[in-house]
Amino acid sequence: MDILFAQIQADLRSNDALRQSGALLQALQQSAAGRDISVIAKSAVEEIVASPASAVSKKLAFDLIRSTRLTPDLWEIVCVGVHKDLEFPDPDVTAAAVSILAAIPSYRLGKLINECHQQISSCFDSASDNLRFSITETLGCILARDDLVTLCENNINLLDRVSNWWNRVAQNMLDKSDTVSKVAFESVGKLFQEFESKKMSRLAGDKLVDTENSVAIRSNWISSMVDFVWKKRNALMSRSLVLPVESFRATVYPLVYAVKSVASGSIEMIKKLSMSSKNTSVGAASDLGNAERFVGASDVVSHLAPFLASSLDPALIFEVGINMLYLADVPGGKPEWASTSMIAILTLWDRQEYSSARESIVRAVVTNLHLLDLSMQVSLFKRLLLMVRNLRAESDRMHALACICRTALCVDLFAKESVRRGQKPLAGTDIASLFEDASLKDDLNSVTSKSLFREELVAMLVESCFQLSLPLPEQKSSGMESRVIGALAYGTGYGALNWTEPALEVVEVCRPCVKWDCDGRTYAIDCYLKLLVRLCHIYDTRGGVKRVKDGASQDQILNETRLQNLQRELVKDLHEVNTPRICSRLLWAISEHIDLEGLDPLLADDPEDPLNIIISNIHKVLFNIDSSASSTNRLQDVQAVLLCAQRLGSRNARAGHLLTKELEEFRGNPAADSVNKHQCRLMLQRIKYVSGHADDKWAGVSEARGDYPFSHHKLTVQFYDASAAQDRKLEGLIHKAVLELWRPDPNELIQLVTKGIDSSSIKVPPNAFTLTGSSDPCYVEGYRLTDPNDGRITLHLKVRLPVFSYFWCCFVFGSK
Repeated sequence: MDILFAQIQADLRSNDALRQSGALLQALQQSAAGRDISVIAKSAVEEIVASPASAVSKKLAFDLIRSTRLTPDLWEIVCVGVHKDLEFPDPDVTAAAVSILAAIPSYRLGKLINECHQQISSCFDSASDNLRFSITETLGCILARDDLVTLCENNINLLDRVSNWWNRVAQNMLDKSDTVSKVAFESVGKLFQEFESKKMSRLAGDKLVDTENSVAIRSNWISSMVDFVWKKRNALMSRSLVLPVESFRATVYPLVYAVKSVASGSIEMIKKLSMSSKNTSVGAASDLGNAERFVGASDVVSHLAPFLASSLDPALIFEVGINMLYLADVPGGKPEWASTSMIAILTLWDRQEYSSARESIVRAVVTNLHLLDLSMQVSLFKRLLLMVRNLRAESDRMHALACICRTALCVDLFAKESVRRGQKPLAGTDIASLFEDASLKDDLNSVTSKSLFREELVAMLVESCFQLSLPLPEQKSSGMESRVIGALAYGTGYGALNWTEPALEVVEVCRPCVKWDCDGRTYAIDCYLKLLVRLCHIYDTRGGVKRVKDGASQDQILNETRLQNLQRELVKDLHEVNTPRICSRLLWAISEHIDLEGLDPLLADDPEDPLNIIISNIHKVLFNIDSSASSTNRLQDVQAVLLCAQRLGSRNARAGHLLTKELEEFRGNPAADSVNKHQCRLMLQRIKYVSGHADDKWAGVSEARGDYPFSHHKLTVQFYDASAAQDRKLEGLIHKAVLELWRPDPNELIQLVTKGIDSSSIKVPPNAFTLTGSSDPCYVEGYRLTDPNDGRITLHLKVRLPVFSYFWCCFVFGSK
């Protein structure tokens, strides 16, 4: 190896350009193989970069420098050599020198730019296409970097130069050379993407948090680029059409972003952030009429639409389709813009060469589903669920499910409201249409299916229903959520209880989930029962179906009748429930809200009577001796059915008589421990007291509160099993997806305009408190589990004392 390196160094010292190029190629091969080439790099800097050499040798030497690390003194030699090469008469040598600017360290970059700014500016006017390409590409990489923005904060001259260079890069989008024009489009698009996504580059010691000045600097560049593209949009569209078809893709995003910024009004916020007193285009943009903005967006859509049908490149179809969806949400945007691009994107699903991008396809479609008209949304539901089911990434799958479920609920609300107003109902708008596919229907009705997707779908539908019941966040600006929120507000404006109609349909359609055997997982079934209990509480099913003379509307009477019938169906399903854990929870949900006074059995021991079925299942749970952790939690199950027995027996005399026998039998059975026996004795006394004082109001009988007291959460250190971990994981994924969709974080641009940049987002480090004055290892560890939907905080504490061992305690704080 030493012989090879010596030969390479000897070739580098020669004056033969061919030998130098060969030596540099060999050095690059060694670098690619993972060998240390720092010795060769030093020779390349001294013999090639700092001395006259051919353009090819210069280019290869700079490639070699990028693949290794240089010392500060060698970087100084490189900067001196670059300065000389920028004045070299051969434009190819100058182009090679320009290309290395992106690799110069931050501490040396500002000084080099100040020394060479005239030579850099003159590169834009060069007659060489290669040099104009190189300067446009390199500055497009450098100028958006955070370290350069930081340099501009402290150097007003540098800021003016960089701003002028951005204007030159923008003008190069109309350059006569196709390669220069393409790379200029890419540079401007990169600036837009980094600003929009808040994605900060990780190069050259960049800062992680933007200061107020850096935000203003970036905003000023963005506003000037948007202003240029908006004014020159017709020329830019014409220029993009004469580019080679493989280069057209680079022109799409800059045009769309600039036109969307002007058409939606977001450019005005960006210009406020720029704080530029000499920015005279703010008023011009605000003076634009809605018609002119809409025409500008329509022109870009007309420019892009032919490529959806004529292009054979999947990447180009996807890029055009995504950006047309981006434009479809501007004020005045048409559903046809979204439907055309969405159909084109969906055609890529079955294309073999684009199979790796299926997650991107689904995310694009479901995120913009609300932009379509009602009939197309309905037609896509079933196909989308099958597509979502095949997604590998869990976060993508949850996000897609959240979008589908929200849109399905909004469509159902909107369709019902339209029918109330006398319009013709549209087929397939109900929640049941989501499960029309044979495979999904089989999964829903199967007991032992191994599919997790059915649990995800049911849980997501229920969590979306709970979000539908909460007040919607105020929308201060138009965005991707504007249409669905508008339709949702329209659909729910008829009455405060209208959200319960799609929720009632959800609990009807998902009723088979109580029969599932999910290997110990309970999250989806808990969600279902929580929604069922909430609906029973809202409609007061304890009191039976209300009548017209009581003030009930026809819709309310119909919904209460459906809910009463659903309760009776669930009672019949009790004997098919697979695990005591679910059986006890279902018993609690039914017995807490069932209308006992409305039951009228033909015989006291009628096996079809709901009360007899409930009591027989209470007996089954009480005397179950299975201790399998995946199917039962005997302590909790017994407590649940004992609570059911107490409240049932206190509400109804017949139920109290039947339950007295069950409690007496359980009290004398070896399966009952001492605590259970004392509980049974107390309950028997209460039931006896109530039966003897039927005309007195007993304080122990409380109304149902709509709470669901069960949870899949466990203390992992005490009850470890895989099913509980899976439930926690699924809950976290679903809650994150739902909150991101229904309660998104405020727009960063709006926050910056209204509040400015402050330190409120910086996390304050925790303070340390001494728990004891001695050296004994006393400490408290804890974590909390919060659920914003049911207003409950569960706090788990682990306390370590000097004398005692670890012990765990759990406190539950309710909102009531």
